[in-house]
Formats: sequence, structure tokens, C-alpha cells
Amino acid sequence: MPYEAARDDAGAHPVLVRMRAIRPELRPSEQRIADLFLADPATTAGYSVAELAQRCGTSTTSVVRFCKRLGYDHVRELRNHVLRDVERETFDTAALPDVSGDIDRNDTLADIVAKVSLAETLSLADTAKVLDTDALRASVDAITAASRVDIFGVGASSIVGLDLQRKLTRIGRTALEWSDPHAAWTSAATLQPGNVAIAVSHSGATTDTIEFLMLARHSGATTIAITNHSGAPLAGQADIVLTTAARETGFRSGALGSRIAQLMVVDCIFIGVAQSNYDRSMEALRDTFAAVHHVRASGA
Repeated sequence: MPYEAARDDAGAHPVLVRMRAIRPELRPSEQRIADLFLADPATTAGYSVAELAQRCGTSTTSVVRFCKRLGYDHVRELRNHVLRDVERETFDTAALPDVSGDIDRNDTLADIVAKVSLAETLSLADTAKVLDTDALRASVDAITAASRVDIFGVGASSIVGLDLQRKLTRIGRTALEWSDPHAAWTSAATLQPGNVAIAVSHSGATTDTIEFLMLARHSGATTIAITNHSGAPLAGQADIVLTTAARETGFRSGALGSRIAQLMVVDCIFIGVAQSNYDRSMEALRDTFAAVHHVRASGA
């Protein structure tokens, strides 16, 4: 049984976070209900079952089924938890400008700054709430003991993978990051027990990334997935699942919220691994800093 950061019981994590996490697994009618809640949770929480069904173009049965998917027996419980989440988010973002909605074509640069900072702040706050420390500890232990760590992601996720590879290398760990799928698959096929393979994918549905982790698992390596969806196919190939809770804007191609949330998880992994052998890590950080500083000072 893999370590998973998201649990299905109601109240285990903020309900709006869980809605985003399970949305890809929902039926189209249930996705419309989730979208209505996520677009305007405070207003939607005031709708009756009949009003929810009417506004989403679905049946009251679908609304009830949606509630049960989230672990609630009654719509009233769901409404109360949504309103609690709204209050929490208001507190988390009290110091930020009061903005709402997705990025719009008519937004000023000030509006864009406000909306991006809001989305990324909430992505970090939500990820901190859902990140399972037991799964994180298992990841740190596996990487600490590993003789080799292979890392793979596609697109913006590859940037996150490269960041982790650079960090691990700075503390003397053997870490490889692959930007080409075929090279990643070839490397994964040569892994052995005692090695670790880490795959990064917001959706958890990227075919190349799933294949990488599947090959690594077949080779006997410990497999780790960093994804926003614990029920995604990628998680099925992972021994350990680290779940983010990113919020995306309409500019999904920029991977705004997902990249920030993934980098937070990567930083937690890195610090945990560095802390596991503190003296050795600090010495390696000093040595690598000195090497770069020397080159800069010499003008090379």
C-alpha cells in the first residue's frame, strides 16, 4: 500500500482542496457541481440541493452523489465545511489585495500581480495542509539511503525535477535528471533495488512520466510521485505519493500554482535529506559555495 497524502474521509483536508484533487475522477455532471463551488464557494454554499442541480444542469441525485464522494451524508455538512474553508482562506490572504476571479484580458499589471500572488499563496498554504509528513519522511529516508536518484518530469515539471537534482547534487548525492523521455526510460530500466525514481506531474496523467515510474518500479527501485491528484495513474505506480494542492489560473500552460507547490515539496525533501546527515551536508554546501565563489572572484 503506497503512502498517500490525500485521504477520502470528510474533514481530513479542506473540502475545496479535496474538490480540486478528485475533480478529474468525477463524472461530467459532478465536475460541473465542483466547478460551481470552486468558482464562488461562499455563494454556492447558500444554494439548496434543487438550486445546485438546476444551476449545474443536473439532477438532485447527482448532487447527493457528489456530496457522498466527498465523504458527507448531508449537503448541509458540505455547505458548512465550504464556508469554513472560505473563512480560512480569508484569514490566509488577509494581507493580500482583495481580488477575485481568474486572470482576465482587461486586467492591469497590478491586477495580475494581485491575482498571481493570491493563487500562489493559497497553493502553498493548501499544500502545507495536505502534505503527509509520514510520506515525506518515507521519501527522505529512501533518498538518504539511495545510491542513486533518478528524476523525471515533462514541461514545467521538468524544471522542478532539475531543481531537486541540483539541490541533491550540492550536498553530495548522486542524482540524475532526465529531460528526454527515451533517455529517462532507458535509465529507469537500469535502476536497481536501493535506487530511487522520482516522477513529477501535476495531473499525474502524463503518459511519459507514468511509463518512467512503471519501468523504475519494475527494476526494483523505490518510486516516488509528486502530483496534485493522489488517484491519478501516476500514483498507482508509486510506492510513495506526495500530494500538492495547487491552484491553476486560466494560463495553465505557465503552470503557475503547480510549479510553486511542487517546488515547496522539493524544498522539504531536500532539507529533510540534508538534515539526515547534517554535518556532511553542511560541509558539502560550504565546499560547493566556495567553488562557485572562487570562480566568480577570479573572473572566470
